[in-house]
Amino acid sequence: MTFSIVARDPQTGALGIATATAGPMVGALVPHGRSGLGAAATQAMTNPYLAIDTLALLESQGAEAALQTALARDSGASQRQIIVVDAHGMAAGWTGADCFPYAGHLTAAGVAVAGNMLAGPAVLDDMLAGYQGDHSSGFAARLLRGLQAGAAAGGDSRGLGSAALRVYTTQAYPDLDLRIDASAEPMAALEQLFALAISGPYAEFFAQAPRRGAGGELKT
Repeated sequence: MTFSIVARDPQTGALGIATATAGPMVGALVPHGRSGLGAAATQAMTNPYLAIDTLALLESQGAEAALQTALARDSGASQRQIIVVDAHGMAAGWTGADCFPYAGHLTAAGVAVAGNMLAGPAVLDDMLAGYQGDHSSGFAARLLRGLQAGAAAGGDSRGLGSAALRVYTTQAYPDLDLRIDASAEPMAALEQLFALAISGPYAEFFAQAPRRGAGGELKT
């Protein structure tokens, strides 16, 4: 009962997920990512291991093959929905036959969108168009813009109660990890938190977090 977007930035290789739903704490189980491998959103009757297993399989398989292998292990696949993008920008998606309508997904180069219990198919169309629009605002802002476009098109047919945005670059932890766990206006709250994260007083603090180089050395 969620709508999400996953994408890879072709300029930087960053991987990201943005998601929203009517219920609380969508950021707890839906968005998943691994730097240098891929990003996924697992929803409907959410199985976190479907995303975890798919991402692990990306070490040796492309997005479509990894997704199909993970789905074959899930006896409840007909109730699941998942989208994934790999480090090469290949995208794949699955919408089980038992997901609540309107349910569907779309894929394009470097991006996938999906949702279930949506107001209608325009939610997916507008999410994709919102992300694929003006590239000058940066990758994370484009993810947010795609999510906002989906919400404006009706989003979750029950309304919205939580939202999240996560971006991975080169580290084991996400460079950006924003969650609105419960709010009457989660999209507005996520936009405010995003502005704080990229230009507020704490932006420099987070930018100075210890990082590891390609050889494993710690840089502080």
